[in-house]
Amino acid sequence: MKYYVFTVILTAAATLAFTAIVWRIGLRYRLYPEIRERDVHTTPKPRIGGVAMYLGVLAAFALSSQVPYFSIIWTDPSRNWSIMAAATLIVIVGVVDDLWDLDWMIKLGAQFLAAGIVVGFGGIQIYYLPVGTQLAVSSWVGFAVSVLAIVIVMNAVNFIDGLDGLVAGVALISNVVFFVYTYIVARDTGASSYSSLASFIAVVLIGVCIGFLPLNWNPSKLFMGDSGALLIGLLMATAAIAFTGNLDPRLLGDNDVFGRSQLLGAFIPILLPVVVVLLPLLDFGMAVIRRMGRGLSPFSPDRKHLHHRMLDMGHSDRAAVLVFYAWTAVVSIGVLLMYFGTAQDWPGDYWLGVGYLVLGAAACIAVTRLPSRRARAAHPVPDAAPGPSAPDASESDPTAEQRNA
Repeated sequence: MKYYVFTVILTAAATLAFTAIVWRIGLRYRLYPEIRERDVHTTPKPRIGGVAMYLGVLAAFALSSQVPYFSIIWTDPSRNWSIMAAATLIVIVGVVDDLWDLDWMIKLGAQFLAAGIVVGFGGIQIYYLPVGTQLAVSSWVGFAVSVLAIVIVMNAVNFIDGLDGLVAGVALISNVVFFVYTYIVARDTGASSYSSLASFIAVVLIGVCIGFLPLNWNPSKLFMGDSGALLIGLLMATAAIAFTGNLDPRLLGDNDVFGRSQLLGAFIPILLPVVVVLLPLLDFGMAVIRRMGRGLSPFSPDRKHLHHRMLDMGHSDRAAVLVFYAWTAVVSIGVLLMYFGTAQDWPGDYWLGVGYLVLGAAACIAVTRLPSRRARAAHPVPDAAPGPSAPDASESDPTAEQRNA
């Protein structure tokens, strides 16, 4: 565990230093685009923070190659080189898009290419799926599902990047939970070493997010941009596939060995990597349905994302971000507790996690709707009285037209 802690500290320190340097370079050379209509900020800021995060990731991987504890990660160097190649491609495309706005087809093509590099050249793909009794999947099915999963997660993470500190904080919480899960599963399955590529990527992302947040917290000095959001999505999806794609869920379903329920043991390896990015996936799915329903491209921009809706409800930027943090923690920790709760030495079985999910979700719903309730209490709607019809909302409320725009 101490090697992982050192990795977090060193990666965070390196990322913080790189972030400060990139910020100054961005200001000096005005590496920021004009403010768009859908943007929340009003002051131009560098949108190349993803470069600093990328450099932090490179530094962490370079350091790991010199640490004997992480030697198992380098037993197949092609995996790491494929990850770095895909990350380099996606960061370059992200920076170009942040500065000059690429066509969405070019960006999507680059994402599929990056995912193909990780899966095709790195061999990081899904080999097991808990579907019925058939757990093993063919190489072609695994390849297609893995590439598609990486592209979806990259876009999902990128879609929620709209508020200061939102993506970095959500990714930080998600990767802490995911790291704990990978570490515990390594213990439960009797692995010879707790060192794994998935755990390492998780702690690297934890360190990167910690190092980036100080300059990205509201009021931020720079943004991670598409380069940073796509990089986080790429690495999170890669870590999840590297861990779950080669893990036979039947290992966790043997009650005689590990004391886990068969159902939970089979589905947790797939369920947890999904729920840690549940909010981004939800926002992504809603955006695709909304835009295609209007006859638009699923990647056409709008101001209807979940974080925009939070602001429209009356939350401040910071409050909206904290609500997202709370939802991420509730859902991901709840599923993790369901896994812990099925151990024989834990009371309450998986209902411990279910109870946490229910109570946590109820609290999050109450906090999410709080501004609306306060607004109704401060401005109660009078009972309708006979007489002329009420004036149009845009005439009585000067902000109504802005909300409807």
